[in-house]
Amino acid sequence: MRLRATVTVTLIVAVALGVASAVLIGVLRTSLVDGTADEAGRRADQITTLIAAPGAPLRGETGRSFTISDPDVLVTKADPALPAGMVSTGDGYVTATRALDAGTTVAVRASLAPTQLALQTLTWVLIVGIPLLLAMVAGLTWFSVGRALAPVSAIRAKLADITARDLHQRVPEPHARDEIAALAKTVNGTLDRLETAVDLHKRFVADAAHELRSPIATLRTRLELGQRAAPALAGESLTDVTRLQSLAADLLVLARLDAGEPLRLQEVDLGQLATEEALRVPVPTNLDIAPGVVVRGSPAQLTRVITNLLVNAARHCEKAVSVRVAPGPLLEVLDDGPGIPAEHRETVFHRFTRLDEARDRDAGGAGLGLAIAREIVTAHGGTLTIEDSPRGALFRLTLPSTPATAACG
Repeated sequence: MRLRATVTVTLIVAVALGVASAVLIGVLRTSLVDGTADEAGRRADQITTLIAAPGAPLRGETGRSFTISDPDVLVTKADPALPAGMVSTGDGYVTATRALDAGTTVAVRASLAPTQLALQTLTWVLIVGIPLLLAMVAGLTWFSVGRALAPVSAIRAKLADITARDLHQRVPEPHARDEIAALAKTVNGTLDRLETAVDLHKRFVADAAHELRSPIATLRTRLELGQRAAPALAGESLTDVTRLQSLAADLLVLARLDAGEPLRLQEVDLGQLATEEALRVPVPTNLDIAPGVVVRGSPAQLTRVITNLLVNAARHCEKAVSVRVAPGPLLEVLDDGPGIPAEHRETVFHRFTRLDEARDRDAGGAGLGLAIAREIVTAHGGTLTIEDSPRGALFRLTLPSTPATAACG
């Protein structure tokens, strides 16, 4: 917008200056030529009066012969085809003709060289001055539009930060009572309503999760007590209750992540966390752990990320899961299962998303584990992606480097 405004104003001024310059040159040319013609006419009148005055010297056989040394004055026989008092322009001169008597005329010419010099000087001044003036106009327009749009840029930057970080913030409202201030107020009003709606949603999810925990815990206790009477039925019910407990816990974690609770950061040995969690996986695990890979993060949340990745890999592997920790900091979890198609590698990180719809849904999770892992990693300033691998699904987690990690690398 700033560039478009500058170009538009500069083009408009350029057209206006071009038209004004053409008019100025035309008017000045006419004025200077008319002035030169008037001067030639005045001289012609003066010389005619002087020659015709009584007592003027008369010599020659023709009765009137004058010796005039001025090359711009010419006394000739009258031309019947040319009217007396005529002014003509040509060959760089303006010529005024006056009748001396019936057979003689006086012609006086005035040079147009000063006029041409003045017009040439003006033309060069315009050729040099107009571009400089346009450059000045462009610069002032760029600066003025930039200052006028500075509040808009501040609003845009703040809104982007709010979108990425915290809905509790608000865009700055300029003190001027103009359209930009009205826009800022409207945006802040929209953010107020959006924050209210999001808070209500988060509160609903948190309340629902809390409300689910108590009856689920009670049901689990009763099922454990009744397991002796009907062990098969109680076992299946306990499996369902365990899944419900896991779902409630995941919903609580998501509610806290959505609320943007601050992280309690400390230095964490990523290799140690990965090793401890890998030992809990009920499938064979191949470890490739580099020592001294330290990151700054929340131990509880990073542990949950690793657990979710390992549980997902164990659910889809055929024989074993591989875990690799390397300087970067970098953590990779690879299974030897069927893998994930490239077109679904972002979809699996969406909430309540599972790709294998043909499989009995009870055999898997609720589709929240990878979504929680991605959001925790994002909150730590890292990335969690699925990369190409010869077989299976390769999850790659990267986190920001710390001085200790950088030294190890």
